[in-house]
Amino acid sequence: MDKLLTVGFIEFIKVATWLSPIVIVPKKNDKLRIYIDFRKLNAATKKDPYPLPFTDEVLNIVVGYEAYSFLDRYPKYDQIYIVPKDIYKNAFVTNWGAFIWKVMLFRVKNGPPTYQRAMTKTFKDYLDNFMKIFLDDFTM
Repeated sequence: MDKLLTVGFIEFIKVATWLSPIVIVPKKNDKLRIYIDFRKLNAATKKDPYPLPFTDEVLNIVVGYEAYSFLDRYPKYDQIYIVPKDIYKNAFVTNWGAFIWKVMLFRVKNGPPTYQRAMTKTFKDYLDNFMKIFLDDFTM
Protein backbone atom coordinates (compact mmCIF):
# COMPACT_ATOMS: atom_id res chain seq x y z
CA MET A 1 0.00 0.00 0.00
CA ASP A 2 2.82 2.38 0.89
CA LYS A 3 4.48 1.81 -2.47
CA LEU A 4 1.23 2.45 -4.38
CA LEU A 5 0.67 5.67 -2.39
CA THR A 6 4.26 6.81 -2.97
CA VAL A 7 4.09 6.42 -6.75
CA GLY A 8 0.66 8.05 -6.88
CA PHE A 9 -1.36 5.10 -8.18
CA ILE A 10 -3.76 5.22 -5.24
CA GLU A 11 -4.99 7.97 -2.95
CA PHE A 12 -6.63 8.03 0.48
CA ILE A 13 -10.26 9.21 0.46
CA LYS A 14 -12.84 10.07 3.10
CA VAL A 15 -16.02 9.63 0.99
CA ALA A 16 -16.78 7.08 -1.75
CA THR A 17 -19.79 6.13 -3.85
CA TRP A 18 -18.59 2.54 -4.25
CA LEU A 19 -16.46 0.45 -1.90
CA SER A 20 -14.99 -2.85 -2.98
CA PRO A 21 -13.45 -5.21 -0.43
CA ILE A 22 -9.78 -6.13 -0.55
CA VAL A 23 -8.63 -9.73 -0.26
CA ILE A 24 -5.06 -10.97 0.28
CA VAL A 25 -4.44 -14.11 -1.78
CA PRO A 26 -1.35 -16.33 -1.41
CA LYS A 27 0.51 -17.00 -4.67
CA LYS A 28 2.24 -20.28 -5.59
CA ASN A 29 5.63 -18.76 -4.76
CA ASP A 30 4.48 -18.05 -1.16
CA LYS A 31 4.23 -14.31 -1.81
CA LEU A 32 1.00 -12.44 -1.22
CA ARG A 33 -1.12 -10.75 -3.87
CA ILE A 34 -3.62 -7.95 -3.26
CA TYR A 35 -6.91 -8.69 -4.94
CA ILE A 36 -9.76 -6.18 -5.01
CA ASP A 37 -13.17 -7.74 -5.48
CA PHE A 38 -14.71 -5.57 -8.21
CA ARG A 39 -17.56 -8.01 -8.97
CA LYS A 40 -20.33 -5.59 -7.90
CA LEU A 41 -18.78 -2.66 -9.77
CA ASN A 42 -18.26 -4.81 -12.86
CA ALA A 43 -21.88 -6.01 -12.73
CA ALA A 44 -23.10 -2.39 -12.73
CA THR A 45 -20.75 -1.26 -15.51
CA LYS A 46 -21.86 -0.98 -19.15
CA LYS A 47 -19.67 -3.11 -21.40
CA ASP A 48 -17.28 -1.26 -23.69
CA PRO A 49 -17.95 -2.69 -27.18
CA TYR A 50 -14.41 -2.07 -28.44
CA PRO A 51 -13.33 -5.30 -30.17
CA LEU A 52 -10.63 -7.40 -28.59
CA PRO A 53 -8.47 -9.62 -30.81
CA PHE A 54 -8.89 -13.38 -30.80
CA THR A 55 -5.80 -15.27 -29.58
CA ASP A 56 -5.86 -17.80 -32.44
CA GLU A 57 -6.20 -15.00 -35.01
CA VAL A 58 -3.05 -13.28 -33.75
CA LEU A 59 -1.14 -16.58 -33.50
CA ASN A 60 -2.13 -17.57 -37.05
CA ILE A 61 -0.66 -14.32 -38.34
CA VAL A 62 2.72 -14.65 -36.58
CA VAL A 63 3.20 -18.40 -37.10
CA GLY A 64 5.66 -19.32 -39.82
CA TYR A 65 7.94 -16.33 -39.46
CA GLU A 66 11.58 -17.13 -38.93
CA ALA A 67 11.85 -14.81 -35.95
CA TYR A 68 9.70 -12.42 -33.99
CA SER A 69 9.96 -10.29 -30.90
CA PHE A 70 7.53 -10.50 -28.00
CA LEU A 71 6.95 -7.84 -25.34
CA ASP A 72 4.60 -8.08 -22.35
CA ARG A 73 3.34 -4.67 -21.24
CA TYR A 74 1.05 -5.82 -18.39
CA PRO A 75 2.79 -3.64 -15.78
CA LYS A 76 2.08 -0.58 -17.94
CA TYR A 77 -1.70 -0.53 -17.54
CA ASP A 78 -0.91 1.99 -14.83
CA GLN A 79 0.03 4.56 -17.48
CA ILE A 80 -3.62 5.21 -18.33
CA TYR A 81 -5.28 7.51 -15.81
CA ILE A 82 -8.93 7.08 -14.85
CA VAL A 83 -11.27 9.91 -15.83
CA PRO A 84 -11.72 12.13 -12.76
CA LYS A 85 -15.54 11.81 -12.75
CA ASP A 86 -15.22 8.00 -12.48
CA ILE A 87 -12.31 7.80 -10.08
CA TYR A 88 -14.46 7.33 -6.96
CA LYS A 89 -16.22 4.28 -8.41
CA ASN A 90 -13.12 2.12 -7.98
CA ALA A 91 -12.68 2.78 -4.26
CA PHE A 92 -11.58 -0.06 -2.04
CA VAL A 93 -11.50 -0.46 1.69
CA THR A 94 -8.71 -1.85 3.87
CA ASN A 95 -7.93 -1.92 7.58
CA TRP A 96 -6.04 1.35 7.04
CA GLY A 97 -8.94 3.23 5.40
CA ALA A 98 -10.51 3.72 1.99
CA PHE A 99 -8.52 4.41 -1.15
CA ILE A 100 -9.15 5.05 -4.82
CA TRP A 101 -7.15 3.96 -7.83
CA LYS A 102 -6.03 6.87 -9.98
CA VAL A 103 -4.78 4.60 -12.76
CA MET A 104 -6.52 1.93 -14.80
CA LEU A 105 -6.67 -1.63 -13.57
CA PHE A 106 -6.76 -4.80 -15.64
CA ARG A 107 -9.42 -6.41 -13.43
CA VAL A 108 -12.16 -3.85 -13.96
CA LYS A 109 -14.68 -4.72 -16.67
CA ASN A 110 -13.50 -2.22 -19.27
CA GLY A 111 -9.78 -2.26 -18.48
CA PRO A 112 -8.79 -4.56 -21.36
CA PRO A 113 -10.78 -2.78 -24.11
CA THR A 114 -9.60 0.64 -22.88
CA TYR A 115 -5.98 -0.51 -23.03
CA GLN A 116 -6.47 -2.20 -26.42
CA ARG A 117 -7.98 1.03 -27.82
CA ALA A 118 -5.06 3.10 -26.48
CA MET A 119 -2.43 0.74 -27.89
CA THR A 120 -4.19 0.48 -31.26
CA LYS A 121 -4.35 4.29 -31.49
CA THR A 122 -0.73 4.67 -30.39
CA PHE A 123 0.69 2.10 -32.84
CA LYS A 124 -1.83 2.43 -35.71
CA ASP A 125 0.92 3.23 -38.25
CA TYR A 126 2.71 -0.04 -37.48
CA LEU A 127 -0.20 -2.47 -37.11
CA ASP A 128 -0.49 -5.07 -39.86
CA ASN A 129 2.79 -3.76 -41.25
CA PHE A 130 5.20 -5.40 -38.83
CA MET A 131 3.38 -5.32 -35.49
CA LYS A 132 0.45 -7.07 -33.81
CA ILE A 133 -1.05 -6.19 -30.44
CA PHE A 134 -2.98 -8.58 -28.24
CA LEU A 135 -4.08 -6.62 -25.17
CA ASP A 136 -0.82 -6.17 -23.27
CA ASP A 137 1.33 -8.31 -25.57
CA PHE A 138 3.19 -6.84 -28.53
CA THR A 139 4.57 -9.01 -31.31
CA MET A 140 6.96 -7.65 -33.93
